[in-house]
Amino acid sequence: MARAATTSDAFNAVAEPRRREILEHLAVAELPVGDLVLRMGLEQPSVSKHLKVLRDVGLVRVRRNGRHMMYRTNAEGIRPLYEWTKTFERLWGHQLMRIKERAEAKEKESPHGG
Repeated sequence: MARAATTSDAFNAVAEPRRREILEHLAVAELPVGDLVLRMGLEQPSVSKHLKVLRDVGLVRVRRNGRHMMYRTNAEGIRPLYEWTKTFERLWGHQLMRIKERAEAKEKESPHGG
């Protein structure tokens, strides 16, 4: 099966760790490229390239503020990622409950009781 281009699929776009890091920074605040460059310790062309991919797949929006281009996350673009990962929430909740039940059962079996 052929892999989708990073510029056409949000899931492939966020497979790159630096793009996920950019999204983490933008989830907290709207930022210009220069701030992302400083925070991430990358060269400006690299950050701009990642931002373009994120923008092309709809995960990031941009607006002009004077000379600066301000970037922020696009909640609607991120929604499919969120909904997909949310399908696993029940699984994790179930796993955590099983761990808790095992720990409590083990504690009851312990001669010192807990």
